[in-house]
Amino acid sequence: MKNLLKEKLDDHVVIFDGAIGTEFYKRDFFINTSYENLCLTAPDVVTDIHRSYVKAGAEIITANTYSANRHKLKQFGLADKTIEINRAAIKLAKAACEENTLVAASIGPVGKSTNLHKLTFDEAVKIIGEQITTLQDAGADFILCETIHSLKDAKITIAAIDKYADIPFMFSFAVDSELETPKGESMTELLKIFDTSTKKPSAIGLNCNIGANGMLEALEKVLKLTKLPVIVQPNAGMPKQVDNRMIYMCSPEYLTTYAVRYINIGASGVGGCCGTGPEHITDIARSIKPLNKTHIDHSIIDDEVPLQQAVPMEKRSKFATKLFRGEFITSIEITPPRGFELTTTIEKSIKCREAGIDAINIPDGPRASSRISPIITAIEIQEKAGIEAVLHCCCRDKNLIGMQADLLGCASKNVNNILFITGDPPKLGDYPFASAVFDVDAIGILQVCDKLNHGVDIGGKTIGAPTPICPGAGADPNAIDMERELKRLREKVAAGAEYIITQPVFDSNALFEFMEKIADLKIPIIAGIWPLASYRNAQFMKNEVPGVSVPDEIMERMAAVESREEQAAVGIAIAREAVEELHEHVQGIQVSAPFGNIDSALAVLEGYKG
Repeated sequence: MKNLLKEKLDDHVVIFDGAIGTEFYKRDFFINTSYENLCLTAPDVVTDIHRSYVKAGAEIITANTYSANRHKLKQFGLADKTIEINRAAIKLAKAACEENTLVAASIGPVGKSTNLHKLTFDEAVKIIGEQITTLQDAGADFILCETIHSLKDAKITIAAIDKYADIPFMFSFAVDSELETPKGESMTELLKIFDTSTKKPSAIGLNCNIGANGMLEALEKVLKLTKLPVIVQPNAGMPKQVDNRMIYMCSPEYLTTYAVRYINIGASGVGGCCGTGPEHITDIARSIKPLNKTHIDHSIIDDEVPLQQAVPMEKRSKFATKLFRGEFITSIEITPPRGFELTTTIEKSIKCREAGIDAINIPDGPRASSRISPIITAIEIQEKAGIEAVLHCCCRDKNLIGMQADLLGCASKNVNNILFITGDPPKLGDYPFASAVFDVDAIGILQVCDKLNHGVDIGGKTIGAPTPICPGAGADPNAIDMERELKRLREKVAAGAEYIITQPVFDSNALFEFMEKIADLKIPIIAGIWPLASYRNAQFMKNEVPGVSVPDEIMERMAAVESREEQAAVGIAIAREAVEELHEHVQGIQVSAPFGNIDSALAVLEGYKG
């Protein structure tokens, strides 16, 4: 049969639903009740919960069958209703679904043996096998073996899958942030059960046991252990100690912030476990689903309009000329102000020009912040400071029509150096209530730029003279899911990127390894450098900024001095060392000005003899 789960995971990041037990509890069904039997005694309640998740945006609805095996139901005197309950659960879940929504048949561990009867391995396999057979016959799309919290349960479940399953399946493990079960068994041991299995999972997951932050730590580790898609479903309500207080932080907004981080480092699906509800999934779906729009559908574009010859690279800008000639480039990143006054920004840019810097990098709403138009900032800098800008173009805030209009406007005002980025979702910034557009990501907008550079717009209509844009793209040498990062980078280059600017580099060896993997692309690389302003700034970069890895030895150097001034000096020294290590291997350096401190950025390049 078709593997609908795999098709979804191959196509986009998939939204799973949240907890079911929590929702029953909210509706006054307490833990002395068999929640699975509610499929027979309170079907309207079960259906209402499923529909609330579908309405929230979940693409996977989990049937209410987690403990619906004969052994667990026996505790409630319901063993004779095992088949009836499982069939009813699938029927209710399917009735609540919309088109393209899948039903996952939940299977949990067989349960503990009683003093009266110690289950043998074969008996346990047979019990799980009965549930599997019933669920797939009832029409489930795939089997979700979830909350597997021991090697014994994993072996029982995979043995039952091997013997009885005829539909796709996935395993989701309940481990701690160190990837260990309560018995101390490692994820490596758990994953070995698939080595001898006759059937292979479509994905693996992490669920229960840990909250949002612990799940992030676990995900970082598990991505290095498997090439299968990884689904994460953290608990809500895991307390965090803050100044000796235990604070429950997992609001929908808090969980969504972490969901975005999960996706950024390589998760293929996100949902929730104990404590999460439709309100959490609504918030997650609103932020995650726009990120799934990546490429332009060229089938709707009239390709009969002939493409024009692109403007030669060396004629697009001074920045582009240096790239073309293989000359070394220096740039400094200055974030536009929150207000409308640009005098200070112009003064800083003039100072950079006088110091011999080639260009000013201008972020577009970094960390989903709201600032003065970066296009206006770029125009003012070029016209009043006499130094070229490298403008960032973010896909978050405008649809394709608006972004194309901006690119044409940039070409009109000679703002031709543009770095195309996907952008941070609003949930990461100060305006979490704002809508995100994301008609396309960085790959898609690079395709638009390439068309414009050949005289054709997104609708296949001629625009007259081709735009002279010098397009670039970002890259993350520290990506945890390196396979995905390399794949996307190759797609960016294929879409038209002419150079790469990296995330801030604190570990030169990581960049060198990354460069070896993309050596065949033969594309200029400009290394990002961030002079750490303080130990607290180093903590923020290490823990809060996706794509940035700060080695422990650097953290120790920053912590070794006490005053803010001393820490800033150490940060500059570290950045200088990085420049000296990198300058012979890259074609340029981009230095950020933390908190607008242009002197720190210039100090990094002071005395540089590249």
